[in-house]
Amino acid sequence: MRRWFLPDTPDLLGLLARQGEVTVAGIDALCAWARGDHAKEAEVRAREHEADQVRRELLVAVKRAFVAPIGPEDAYELSERLDSVLNAAKNLVRESELLGMDPDPAMAEMCDLVALGVRDLVAAFPLLASHPDRATEYADGAVHQQRALEHVYRRAMSALLAVEEIREVGGRRELYRRCARMGDAIEGVAHRIWYAVVKGG
Repeated sequence: MRRWFLPDTPDLLGLLARQGEVTVAGIDALCAWARGDHAKEAEVRAREHEADQVRRELLVAVKRAFVAPIGPEDAYELSERLDSVLNAAKNLVRESELLGMDPDPAMAEMCDLVALGVRDLVAAFPLLASHPDRATEYADGAVHQQRALEHVYRRAMSALLAVEEIREVGGRRELYRRCARMGDAIEGVAHRIWYAVVKGG
């Protein structure tokens, strides 16, 4: 007797959650770096490479998915946008090194808010299919953290007006902007969570 089987149904949400876990670890390393632990520079880079590998696995799974709890395009977009958060963290560390400037308290505060936002995003992923309303609550929480980051960013930029050293002003401004870009990237993920839920509903 011939038996017919449907293609495998890959665990897209599980892979997305795994990418999220690696991203959380990378952002935690970033926070430690921002508070003076220079040894964490290498871990930020390593986690970014690890997240890239998990993302490749997810994209392969999207390609062969027959039935998925969320649309393949949503899985792709969420993965790509989450990837941009950790890429931005790696670029912040690299820029600080190139400028020869250690992180300051404002950067540490912004990195802490990024970490809180990423944790909210990662908490939302497993709930996208089973509890979409809870997923959007976590997405809103991530956006809220980034609104707080914007306040820290503006305060830090305003404080630069009192600094006379041109090199310090220019360098700090660039580093603060890179912190703000992480916030923008987190909002991008949160908005896509909402899109996936609205479309799925």
